[in-house]
Amino acid sequence: MTRRASLPGAAELFRPTSAVPQRAAAAPAAGGDGATADQATPLPEPARRGSGRQKHDAKITVYVSDDELVALEQARLLLRAEHGLAVDRGRIVREAVAVLLADLDQHGADSVLVRRLRPESNA
Repeated sequence: MTRRASLPGAAELFRPTSAVPQRAAAAPAAGGDGATADQATPLPEPARRGSGRQKHDAKITVYVSDDELVALEQARLLLRAEHGLAVDRGRIVREAVAVLLADLDQHGADSVLVRRLRPESNA
């Protein structure tokens, strides 16, 4: 056992402390009239929230394809580069789960999760 103290990494020391960076909020106004469909219809704030940055007592293992892992990592890099959000892949997954579960609570059989999991023959 070493006698070294456990110190935080650079990501913990220099992480953003505000929920929404100012530059990300002002970016659509500077772009002019070129709003996309995603920007025109913002998602409502979910009733559920991801657990965020805390110690988690439960763990699951999820297997993903190479393409899904690359897409998740690209999303993480996009969040950091374009929105100033330095989050890990686990945080992204927890937020995605919270959004899907909130949608399931709100919309039931019409939720995105039910529609995506329903077999093609019933859709």
